[in-house]
Amino acid sequence: MTTIDLCAGIGGIRRGFELAGDFENILTAEIDKSAQKTYETLFGETEFYDVTDEDSIIDAINKENKKVDVVLAGFPCQAFSLSGKRLGFKDTTRGTIFFNVQSLIGKLKPKAFFLENVANLFSHNKGNTFKIIIDTLENDLNYKVIGVYRNLVGGISYERSSFVRNTCNFGLPQNRPRTYIMGFSREYYGDVIHVLDSLELPKSRPGEPIFKGLDEIIDPKVDLHYYLSTGFLTTLINHKKRQKAHKNGFGYSVVYDSENTANNGETMAHTIMATGGSGKERNLVRQPGPEIEAWFRNHPLPTDIYPGKKSNLNRECIRAMTPTEWGRLQGFIGYGFIENGVDQFRFPENMKDTAKYKQFGNSVSIPVIETMAEFMVQCFRLLGENQ
Repeated sequence: MTTIDLCAGIGGIRRGFELAGDFENILTAEIDKSAQKTYETLFGETEFYDVTDEDSIIDAINKENKKVDVVLAGFPCQAFSLSGKRLGFKDTTRGTIFFNVQSLIGKLKPKAFFLENVANLFSHNKGNTFKIIIDTLENDLNYKVIGVYRNLVGGISYERSSFVRNTCNFGLPQNRPRTYIMGFSREYYGDVIHVLDSLELPKSRPGEPIFKGLDEIIDPKVDLHYYLSTGFLTTLINHKKRQKAHKNGFGYSVVYDSENTANNGETMAHTIMATGGSGKERNLVRQPGPEIEAWFRNHPLPTDIYPGKKSNLNRECIRAMTPTEWGRLQGFIGYGFIENGVDQFRFPENMKDTAKYKQFGNSVSIPVIETMAEFMVQCFRLLGENQ
């Protein structure tokens, strides 16, 4: 099956489908230059398209004389996220990208599509945003969306539980609910499409977890610059106190303590975020060790300052997770790119940590996508493909 990878980021959806087998990507749309560099490093891709330039995408596919079987798209989520302004379709730069994806599906007429977005997509704007999306896919484009049911007079119904799945149920210790939408063409498959009526998207990944808990995610030793400064930690503590006084649950969170692994070995991370900031602060690690203890011995004065920070390192030994640890939380590192026993995942040389955090936080959890792609293959077989 041929795929096109729209709003591709660093290729998490593509990679999940590749791991499932029987899928070959023929075109990629991504405009973020930093993400393009990582994508090129991972896949060898050198030409990238803009999903809003539909004519160029269609011309490129026609020039290759190829048919698109599956459209993949992790369309921008910031417009619908709880952590953003929640403008939805009113966000003319990100919220309307769905309609470009919809238009391309309508013009390319693939056999199927697979879309991903934040969990809040379902409830955004009192459910009206999701209603528009499902109505567009089901009625305007005439696709059978898994989890959507039609009654005898053509009315449709669905529930949140049919679309929202959590990364923590797919082998990774991260609480990351996301909305997944999969559909198959009624025009192409005809009446046989009804074999899909009773199916639902996978709720979990079979087999043993990829990482059983954060103890398998956390590195035993990291560079000291990942440890928070005393001043920054104090700011976080005071912020959390103010939020608590207003009966809000916002604030930093230490999700793993290396000195208490017996109780924390099976804990999980909060959702990592593309913004980096709050995502890092909600996933802190307490990790004493000989390196940081040596630093304190050599810099005992309150006035000592760690290079590059405005104050000394905090003596609670609290640090941020590293980009590598975030990569494991998403299944990129330690799973998605292992070939012949060797992990092939890598960033381009000299890429800054801020870009790495953003790219992982903005991406998908590869094992979830792989499981969804395997389910899609099963659906194709029920529909008569490969028989």
